[in-house]
Amino acid sequence: MTALVERVRSAAAGSRVPTRFLPVVVTFALFVLMFAGGGLRYESFASGQVLLNLLIDNSFLVVLAVGMTFVILTGGIDLSVGSVVALSTMVAAALLRAGLGPFVVMLLVLAGGAVFGLAMGAVIHYLEIQPFIVTLAGMFLARGLCYVIDLESIPIDDPLFRTVAQTAIPLGDELFVSPSVLVALAVVAAAVYVLHLTRFGRTVYAVGGSAGSAMLMGLRVAQARVGVYVISGACSALAGLLFTFYMLSGYSLHAVGMELDAIAAVVIGGTLLTGGSGFVLGSVLGVLVLGTIQTILSFEGTLSSWWSRIVIGLLLLVFVVLQRVLARRGPAA
Repeated sequence: MTALVERVRSAAAGSRVPTRFLPVVVTFALFVLMFAGGGLRYESFASGQVLLNLLIDNSFLVVLAVGMTFVILTGGIDLSVGSVVALSTMVAAALLRAGLGPFVVMLLVLAGGAVFGLAMGAVIHYLEIQPFIVTLAGMFLARGLCYVIDLESIPIDDPLFRTVAQTAIPLGDELFVSPSVLVALAVVAAAVYVLHLTRFGRTVYAVGGSAGSAMLMGLRVAQARVGVYVISGACSALAGLLFTFYMLSGYSLHAVGMELDAIAAVVIGGTLLTGGSGFVLGSVLGVLVLGTIQTILSFEGTLSSWWSRIVIGLLLLVFVVLQRVLARRGPAA
């Protein structure tokens, strides 16, 4: 491990890539190598539709990772996102079953996710309680509310939801994407704009670098720290809606462990767990890496799905070590 650290440090020192971009470059290179390796091993792997399927099958995780990126950039964490996804599917399915219109249901689900995030963010900031504890409580609360709504799976028969779930948007040459992919890409574009072209985004980075310094500079620290949890809650609810389109059901056991997938994607995408450094596009690449691992396993056919967890664990260890190396090197121009 020491030799690996020294080798990465030497490579980083000689690289012309600024330190803050290096983890994203490494993630992109890893994704390209994995996809190319899959193409060499499996005849039909390296195709445009397989690449698009990574987005189709993980559009909800992309949205979830975007919200998690905001939180981790401030040095926080949100363990509730997977449970909020499940709760959103249950609320949507139950309200549709009760006869509410689909657009009203979607608005109520999104508003509920934002309010849930607002409550956790306010407790974290104003009561100065660790995000791990507050969001852990939120995780149990949201998962418990799922069982209060119904113990069984609730199928969704709404025509609009079924139409969206079954729609394929053609891209030519027999390629297609789902509407959920377009929603996820729109969320990514909006997140990039907010983080890099707005005062709120700059404050998020400043708070992650040093909340005390940000406060002395007159930045709205409270707005940023609470706001990122509102964003995370809204993204979790939206991811829940996309997952509802994907599964066409609400179920209490949906999205178990998905919060760990979101955190893994963000870390593999190069966002520092201590906050202050990272990019939304890196998190998207992290999701694509996770999706490629699962796709390779499905093409292999003979390997257990648990191998994906083993590989993800190893990748997390490597990227945490890389973060440590780059942190010791310090900022680059």
